[in-house]
Amino acid sequence: MSAETPVQSAGNFARLRLRFRDWRGSRPFWAGLFTLLGGVPIAYFPYATLQLGTMSITMSTTAGAGSLIIGVLLITLGLTMWFQAATRVFAGVAAIVLALVSLVISNIGGFLVGFLLALVGGALAVSWAPGRPEPAGSGQPDTVPGGGGIAPGLPQPPYDTADGGTNGAGAQDRDGGHRVG
Repeated sequence: MSAETPVQSAGNFARLRLRFRDWRGSRPFWAGLFTLLGGVPIAYFPYATLQLGTMSITMSTTAGAGSLIIGVLLITLGLTMWFQAATRVFAGVAAIVLALVSLVISNIGGFLVGFLLALVGGALAVSWAPGRPEPAGSGQPDTVPGGGGIAPGLPQPPYDTADGGTNGAGAQDRDGGHRVG
């Protein structure tokens, strides 16, 4: 490294953080994370051996294969929510159904931890909607300079004003009420 080489190490972390934030904002990130985390205890507990002091507790059941399948499917659905945002509604409904099925198949849905995480993740995926892209002139004000009303090209309000349409303070709505601002 020479004296002329710019230091970019501090800027790289900030740049990567901002890129991750943009990526996370364009998809149902939290829905995918909750669904993915919900699949882990559902798949893990039927095969786990827990130690309480000198006593070992084995959770092995006859439905261990079913638990493994449900857990792997939930993990796959969580990754699908991240990388295929267009299928979020299908993945969310499937995660909710698998979470409900895990109650009877997999040790009460991974001791309710996996069930609740997968249920919340599925609900978040179904309810998530992509944001609208910002208009090109997003930094410009919505009103015409000088207080002359709403800028041309923006949707006009659905009410008539008593002062000739200038949208000034104290204008009267169509139903007789006064509006402020």
